[in-house]
Amino acid sequence: MSDLATAIDRLTGTRVLCVGDVMLDHYVYGQVERVSPEAPIPVLKIDRETRMLGGAGNVLRNLEALGASACFISVLGNDDAGREITKLIGNCAGIEAHTLVERGRVSTIKTRFVAANQQMLRADRESIAPVTAHVRADMLRLVEQAIPGHEVVIVSDYAKGVLAEGVAAAVIAAARAAGKPVVVDPKGTDYSLYRGASVLKPNRRELAQATRMPVGTLDEVVTAARILIAACDFGALLVSLSEDGMVLVEAAGGVHPLPAAAREVFDVSGAGDTVIATLAAGIAGGVSLLDSAHLANLAAGIVVGKIGTAVTHAGEIADALAHQEHAEIGKMRTLPRAIEEIERWRLRGLRVGFTNGCFDLLHPGHVALLRQARAACDRLVVGVNSDASVGRLKGPTRPIQSEAARAAVLSSLTSVDLVVIFDEDTPRELIAAIRPDALVKGADYRVEEVVGADIVQSYGGQVILAELMPGHSTTATIKKMGAGKTMGVG
Repeated sequence: MSDLATAIDRLTGTRVLCVGDVMLDHYVYGQVERVSPEAPIPVLKIDRETRMLGGAGNVLRNLEALGASACFISVLGNDDAGREITKLIGNCAGIEAHTLVERGRVSTIKTRFVAANQQMLRADRESIAPVTAHVRADMLRLVEQAIPGHEVVIVSDYAKGVLAEGVAAAVIAAARAAGKPVVVDPKGTDYSLYRGASVLKPNRRELAQATRMPVGTLDEVVTAARILIAACDFGALLVSLSEDGMVLVEAAGGVHPLPAAAREVFDVSGAGDTVIATLAAGIAGGVSLLDSAHLANLAAGIVVGKIGTAVTHAGEIADALAHQEHAEIGKMRTLPRAIEEIERWRLRGLRVGFTNGCFDLLHPGHVALLRQARAACDRLVVGVNSDASVGRLKGPTRPIQSEAARAAVLSSLTSVDLVVIFDEDTPRELIAAIRPDALVKGADYRVEEVVGADIVQSYGGQVILAELMPGHSTTATIKKMGAGKTMGVG
């Protein structure tokens, strides 16, 4: 796995050309508290709405999150949704977009209604007709111009017409003529449309439909994949197997099962986009196909733990890899990623607690505080002063242990769910960003003395003073260690 850590760094700065169907993903979140008197249907009380790029647009979002540069070519309608999609693409860093507009075309919108993390209904507005011959010619001209400046080509097919009428085949042929690998996310049952692609990424159900073969076992999946590889001259198939992970089947004969990397699954929307983006960025960075597939599998395991059409950042893949190698590191987060995880907890209705400290030499008093803090919530976030912060607060001889060591020790405790290192002297900014439901400190403070108490109380949160375990102090322990050295002990 150590080679994979190096491979993650190679995702950044890669140049990927993506051609495919873009859409607008519209999420409507709310709560169901009653049944309609007009019909036996639930009434969704709407709390909030979000709009983001979907389909091939979500591939772009994932490429951006990985630090890759991308050129995007697609077709939109001359409508409000098309203009909103164009604006969202323009907000993506490192993306060069060529979105052609076709009169009379309806830009795709998928509206999902969600309550208690469950989709209640999806409503689609779309056009699936092939693009006109004129637009098709313009699009292929743009593809041929863009291919030489990119290391990998992605074909993201959602069967909305952009890649119909031979467009997918023409893109693949142009890429092969230029010596560029092509990664395809397929649609439908006729995979001869993608003949000659370097890697195809179907899921188990799609593989069964395309081959009309059984795929219930791993051996059956591999057999079906080999039939398809031989029939369509594919370099490899990366087959998604849901809770069973993935399997990479290569034309050269290699078969590589990749166990599922997800620890919790909340929403599989867009997971295939994450896989295709990570796989392509890896190949573009010179990472081997197998290692790129490993990274894509890790990325998929992360994104299915998020709500809605989400993305995976390169740093999250590094965290997941570290978790596999050293499980205790998996709880450490930067603040932006901590906030993402906390949001997912809240969507599940979980109560979030927070406490903080230097935790220089972890002692029974700390353990008791953390245990009490965890008892007051469903998930506990611990803020840890950085080395610079501890030095300012405790003097030039502190800390005894580095911030990484202190965070790693805290991560090993079952009472701790997340660890965030902060550089300020107090956690006030951290508390304001996290907005914990419960703020816990030792009973040697009064409530009005607790940093951030006013913030938490302002939105109805709770400030809790935990019982102290007498006779335990980091400073006293360090002094005792110094006295022991003076007397020749140790």
